[in-house]
Amino acid sequence: MTTPLRLGIAGLGTVGAGVVKIVRQKANLLADRAGRPVTITAVSARSRDKDRGVNISAYAWEDDPVALATRDDVDVLVELMGGSDGPAKAATEAALAAGKHVVTANKAMLAYHGQALAEAAEAAGAALRFEAAVAGGIPVIKALAEGLAGNDITRVMGVMNGTCNYILTRMQSAGLPYEDVFEEARKLGYLEADPSLDVGGIDAGHKLALLAAIAFGTRVNFGAVALEGIERITIDDIRHADHLGYRIKLLGVAQMTGRGLEQRMSPCLVPKHSPLGQLEGGTNMVVLEGDQVEQIVLRGPGAGEGPTASAVMGDIIDIARGARMPVFGVPAADLTQATSARTTAPAPYYLRMALEDKPGALAKVATVLGDAGISIDRMRQTRHEARTAPVLIVTHSTTRAALDEALAAMTGLDVIAQPPVALRIETA
Repeated sequence: MTTPLRLGIAGLGTVGAGVVKIVRQKANLLADRAGRPVTITAVSARSRDKDRGVNISAYAWEDDPVALATRDDVDVLVELMGGSDGPAKAATEAALAAGKHVVTANKAMLAYHGQALAEAAEAAGAALRFEAAVAGGIPVIKALAEGLAGNDITRVMGVMNGTCNYILTRMQSAGLPYEDVFEEARKLGYLEADPSLDVGGIDAGHKLALLAAIAFGTRVNFGAVALEGIERITIDDIRHADHLGYRIKLLGVAQMTGRGLEQRMSPCLVPKHSPLGQLEGGTNMVVLEGDQVEQIVLRGPGAGEGPTASAVMGDIIDIARGARMPVFGVPAADLTQATSARTTAPAPYYLRMALEDKPGALAKVATVLGDAGISIDRMRQTRHEARTAPVLIVTHSTTRAALDEALAAMTGLDVIAQPPVALRIETA
């Protein structure tokens, strides 16, 4: 086939400019790999005159991304605007309604509207691809939906937000408090305009919800993801974890249990010499476990112009070759509505708390834990701070339900100076 595949790019930020550069600089390579030329016919962005480091004067301009999506000379809408609703959703819906293919990096839009958009795409016979929405340059969606299609997936786990991993590893390597590294990340441009999307675990939670849908054949349900960010992690937590042989990571886990689909994104302790424990800086890692392959570890850059644009181009090349598959790996109509489940697998937990410096304070905490059926593996009291005594406890394996019972009971104790920080210890 020699007919060019014609792209309309909506959004010319870092990733959009990266896609333009690849199409312009690697035209012959793309044509060879796609079996046909790949060209850009039109673009859209907020500002026409902004310097993006790439010449866009050869392309038609549309102020309205919906108009771009419905142009007769656009075969594929490349949606790189972001946002769960607004222009991104409107343009995507318009493109699919017109029978055009869509490639997007928009994890928020898919996390909230993935089922409806998948149904629209499949009804129109159009592709909706989103490799760039999860883990940047790591081809994890292709691995799940295609490479591991012969497996029953048992668990998906990983570090999926490079900003959080940068903050945590920077705290570790430089011995800096969270607030200092947060400000450093902000100045470097690593944080979203709303930082809570990063440090609150929301961005990573969007990605986990998408991977869970593909892995387990379920409808995307971001609302069922248990979210906890890294805002309460202190430099003392980093040091305590290191002393115990662990690193702290914002870890996403999705697995199907006898009670339903468990999805959680929270800071956890992982062994420091494990692949996850050795993950540094803004790098992402996704661990896929299946009944035939056991465990596969995918590691790579989770963001940035080149890696994300690379993922976008992978989807574009598949479309150019004529590859078609259901959006989430199986037909949208066959995706099940999974029952949501809380964490049931027992695990040890790390607890940090500040107690009033009173006689019997530790005994009261130990009694509360014992009443909840939780035994203490290790306990350590560090130097006093004013009139409080920082205390570190590592429990034996227990359930989250039992831990929550104990934490709730602790709120009624007159010796708790600050609410405890509780982190799961992932050993497998």
